Amino acid sequence: MQVGTTQKISQRNGHKPTNLSLYPTQVLEKNEEFDPKQILSIIRRQGLVLVGVASVVTGGIGWWTWTSPPEYQANFRMLVEPISEDNTSRDLLSLGFPPGFDYATQIEVLRSPKLLESVVSSLQETYPEISYEELVSKLSIAQGEDAVGRLTKILNISYQDSDPQKIKLVLDKLLERYVDYGIYLQQENLKRVVEFVEEQLPILEERVDRLQIELEEFRKRYSLIDPETRGNSLSGLIAAINQQQKEAQTQLAETQSLYVILQRQLGSSPAEAFAASALSESGRYQSLLNQLLEIETEIAAESVRFQPDSPNIEVLLEKRERLLPLINRESERILGPQQSYWTTGNLAPIAVELSKQLVQTTNQLQVLQVRLGALEQVDKSLKEEFSLIPALARQYRDLQRKLEFANNSLDRFLATRETLQIEAAQKAISWQVISDPLLPTGAISPNIPRNIALGAIAGLLLGIGAALLSEQLDNTFHSINEIKELTGLPLLGTIPFKRRLKEFTKYLCGDYEANPQNLQIGNGSVITRSVGEQTRLTNVNRKYNYGSSPFLEAFRTLYTNIRFLSSDTPIRSLVISSCLPAEGKSTVALFIARSAAAMGQRVLLVDSDMRNPQIHERMGLPNMRGLSNVITTDIDPNEVIQRSPFDENLFVLTAGQNPPDPIKILSSRKMENLVDQFQNAFELIIYDTPPCLGLADSSILATCADGMVMVIGMDKTGRSELNQVLDNLKISDVSVLGMIANGVKGQTGGLDYYYRYRYYSSNR
Repeated sequence: MQVGTTQKISQRNGHKPTNLSLYPTQVLEKNEEFDPKQILSIIRRQGLVLVGVASVVTGGIGWWTWTSPPEYQANFRMLVEPISEDNTSRDLLSLGFPPGFDYATQIEVLRSPKLLESVVSSLQETYPEISYEELVSKLSIAQGEDAVGRLTKILNISYQDSDPQKIKLVLDKLLERYVDYGIYLQQENLKRVVEFVEEQLPILEERVDRLQIELEEFRKRYSLIDPETRGNSLSGLIAAINQQQKEAQTQLAETQSLYVILQRQLGSSPAEAFAASALSESGRYQSLLNQLLEIETEIAAESVRFQPDSPNIEVLLEKRERLLPLINRESERILGPQQSYWTTGNLAPIAVELSKQLVQTTNQLQVLQVRLGALEQVDKSLKEEFSLIPALARQYRDLQRKLEFANNSLDRFLATRETLQIEAAQKAISWQVISDPLLPTGAISPNIPRNIALGAIAGLLLGIGAALLSEQLDNTFHSINEIKELTGLPLLGTIPFKRRLKEFTKYLCGDYEANPQNLQIGNGSVITRSVGEQTRLTNVNRKYNYGSSPFLEAFRTLYTNIRFLSSDTPIRSLVISSCLPAEGKSTVALFIARSAAAMGQRVLLVDSDMRNPQIHERMGLPNMRGLSNVITTDIDPNEVIQRSPFDENLFVLTAGQNPPDPIKILSSRKMENLVDQFQNAFELIIYDTPPCLGLADSSILATCADGMVMVIGMDKTGRSELNQVLDNLKISDVSVLGMIANGVKGQTGGLDYYYRYRYYSSNR
């Protein structure tokens, strides 16, 4: 075979199928969201941790349970409040006493050193080692509950110890001390109540006296007994005055009409003017007229207070009747000459009579006007007084309410003081023992079944927690979903876990060191084999053919995915690498090459790992000369490229002798020329390179190839390592085609359907 020199295939194609920048180059940190579906897989991976922690915890609790001494417990119960609450107690609460019984505080008092000091001293006579701290640590005091969970007025006092006799003695001493304390507490409460009542009585008495004085001064100031009664009276008087005003207005209208008629009949004359002037200038006449006005005013005022037939009204009316003739006589005296003038002739008597009527009408008009003015003044005064009634009534009610409340409080305190002695006798012993302490017979702890069950549950929970913690601390990939989600790169293939992989590979590739002269190499020479060897290899291939092995079928699927990554330009060269050693990159490179060769591709597998070459061992080929020898010497590549003994289209270039500086060799100009020769002579070149982390070999070769494929060893590759590798590849502008999940357990993706297909095919 002649290998020619051509332009680099990557340059010839002008294409890189996948650029790293198109995909996230950082490995995401471990997903914080926990998927419940992963519990079983986590438990399977961390089974030893889970079982170990659970066993230790359960065993420890079991050992503690079996070795713990038995504990006994006894108790007694005390009623610390009266069952019923009488009216006196409610009155005291309303007067400012703290409501209810503070059980939490009282329990702390019952456990206090001051209260238990005498109990400890008494117990030390029998048990010298006992102390207050020991007593309190084993003493339990709690408020009782009824059948439905409601709190009662009963205290449950219990004590726990390993000595039943000691428990009985402790509870007896506590019972005596608590009964004495209950009596003391009752006496102190009664004393406090008496002092409070004695302090409040003078204050309440002084308050009652002060309110009574205020009420008396209020009545004197406003001259009334009850504002509401006075308001009703004023309302009636105002109605009567309004009625009198209407009557006076009616009379005034009638009198004014008469006055107009008389004026029209008499006409206008000097005599009339003289008469009017004379009457107005007469002092006696005006005096009599003023007296009449005063009488009319008094009649109007008194009519508000008295009935029309009352003696006061009648006296005023008599005065008015006596005064009217005097006024008329004085008028006649003044009008004497005119009167004689009017009486002369036939008309004199009529004029005189009309004049008299006019004078009387004029006088009556004046009287009615005076009466209306007086009624208006009285009405105004009554309404002003009535407007004050609501405010006065409110003040009056407030004073009455305060006085009533003060009187009631005073009466309650007086009644309380009188009944305190009776109540003290009724509650002389407020704390009553309702169940005596008994000698305990059965141990309460340890509860072996319960402790073992709780230990098992606690061990299981702690084991699960430890397994989850170990899983969180584990930095490696465990499932194909993690690779998909956390890297963001395409997953090209899933290689299932294969037990005894080395033996399997040797069966497929031959378990011997071949001789270069006996191999079919690039120049077309053919190896010779014995009949036994050919028979053995035929049986091996029949046993491990692609149709019967999902492991081999996974590589065909993988190569198919790689082949169709780019529809325009085929993938001609691949670099296979991994983050760390022992992730299966050499095995993956070998079986990808075999799969491509089996599908008719002319494939060259190049072992570029000059630090730790593996391909020749996996295929049973000699490694006397290889890639390093071709680059460092003038050996023709056709002399070192070997044809696979089992795959017609597969050719192998081993690593050769380990050079002192592999980077120098791989980055040499001769290596670039050699890559161009490979691209021209083969349809697919696969380079098996060292791990990427810490080494530049794979990055150098990847720049000359169409792309790199990363092998992720399940449960081996760490997230942080992959993150670092991808960052380095991005800097080097290396095209990463995708990822290969190697050694997958449980999750095999499409291989599950492969098993089903084989099952149904075998049963057809």
